Amino acid sequence: MSTTLLRNILEKAVSSDASDVHIKENSPVAFRINGEMIVSDYSPDSEIIQRFIEQIATEKQIEEFTATGDLDLSHFEDDIGRFRVNIHRQRNITGINFRWVKNQLMTIEQLGLPAIIQTIAEAPRGIIILTGTTGSGKSTTLAAMLEHINNIFSKHIITIEDPIEYEFTDKNSYFEQREVGIDTVSFASALKHVLRQDPDVVMIGEMRDKFSFEAALQAADTGHLVFTTLHASNASQTINRILDFYEQSEQQPIREALANNLHAVISQRLVPLAVEDGRVPTAEIMLNTPIVYKLLHENKLDKLSAAIAAGKNDGMMTFNQSLLGLVNDGIISEEDALEYSDNPEALKMNFQGVFLSAGDNQIIG
Repeated sequence: MSTTLLRNILEKAVSSDASDVHIKENSPVAFRINGEMIVSDYSPDSEIIQRFIEQIATEKQIEEFTATGDLDLSHFEDDIGRFRVNIHRQRNITGINFRWVKNQLMTIEQLGLPAIIQTIAEAPRGIIILTGTTGSGKSTTLAAMLEHINNIFSKHIITIEDPIEYEFTDKNSYFEQREVGIDTVSFASALKHVLRQDPDVVMIGEMRDKFSFEAALQAADTGHLVFTTLHASNASQTINRILDFYEQSEQQPIREALANNLHAVISQRLVPLAVEDGRVPTAEIMLNTPIVYKLLHENKLDKLSAAIAAGKNDGMMTFNQSLLGLVNDGIISEEDALEYSDNPEALKMNFQGVFLSAGDNQIIG
């Protein structure tokens, strides 16, 4: 708990419902509100920036920043809220980014996510990967899924995060949240020991390298449910990003292991609402159906998108299918839907009632 010189800035961020605050020396503080950057009239100098850092970071963390030029941490400002913080150097000056972590956990329904995501969260085992760009709402969706488990199952849930974002309160489940740099020296150390801690569910804050992926594989392969996030724009790119952790000669057994252990990939983007301020998630959902399993095994990754499009009855959906539904419900505009689509020409045809078929023979042939 603390009250710092940053209080007025962070209070302004929360009262404006800003997702992020950007601070750098001798430049106006900027707030990201509904996806747009809004510049203030306050410009802190280097001395003030240094005092900011001294108030939110420990001596050890400051030493790490001095040595590396990068530092991730979390900060709680009394009566305002919790923030994920990144401190970095750029062009020999210091910048600080704050991401507001809203204390109130929202449900899957409140977030406007497809109901199938509840079903995905209830899986007994396997790997569930949430993907998207920075600021796409991955962490919020992941927290909603974990809270769904907390509400209906008696599970031991261990999270490994850098830093901790959402704080969970035990309900039906029992949570342990470990923060890298405070509770454990590294992701690698925490992942090495996590299976000895009798978890049912493991949440890895971010899949960063092949070590974290192999730890997720090991946990899933021994009957655990694993949640993690990855920076990728859609479901098929997610598979390629994982394979990129490995040399070409290593990829075949990794693909097969992924096919055997993957449960779902949820890719997410935030789209502006049509008639009011705010944004709503649009999602591409890939489930490990028999067809997806076959495509992974046979290295036909270029056909995954067609399999997703054809798998609506299984609960899968493409971004275009999700965007079309949001437009038809009057939640987002056609213009914004086209801007956030991977295939705007196909989406234009969908608006006109024209849909290209993707039969199973096309997918697996």
